[in-house]
Amino acid sequence: MLLLLSLFSHQQVSWAENAYKIVIKRSENKLLVQKNDKVIRSYHAAIGSGGRKAKQKEGDRLTPLGSYHIVKIKDSERFHLFLQLDYPSVRDAINGLKAGHIKKSQYRRILDAHIFGGIPPQNTALGGVIGIHGIGVETKDKLEIHRIANWTQGCIALRNKEIDELLTFVRVGTEVKIME
Repeated sequence: MLLLLSLFSHQQVSWAENAYKIVIKRSENKLLVQKNDKVIRSYHAAIGSGGRKAKQKEGDRLTPLGSYHIVKIKDSERFHLFLQLDYPSVRDAINGLKAGHIKKSQYRRILDAHIFGGIPPQNTALGGVIGIHGIGVETKDKLEIHRIANWTQGCIALRNKEIDELLTFVRVGTEVKIME
């Protein structure tokens, strides 16, 4: 058993050394793909239409701030592709508990999901199903809105061809840092 754990740990370290990281700079509307702290790709990204504050609760149309990981990659009829993040994070849960948005039992479920490698509950007052996605059918109007406005409900959006390209750099487990 120890040998298996040792081999598994070595594989994780080996992949981590070569891993790409996603950095989202909300104030610049940029999604950056980084490897060894060097920018490999840069994309224009739309974020939540609710303003610049960090996401606090469901329906606020704000994009969260913090460190996350991709937990699911799936096709989407509405958005072309959807890369779901492990929102809410432990930090989001602590803030939500302090603000009275969630109960201690919900905080524990979020914490347990992070400790045991699961997806945090997506149905608390903090909201859920936050990710990086495309824009769906690309019409002239949609492309113009994407170019000039933050239009999402809290997610990060790229053009469809850009999210397709992003898939060549990411996988489940990829770190995503969202900063102001």
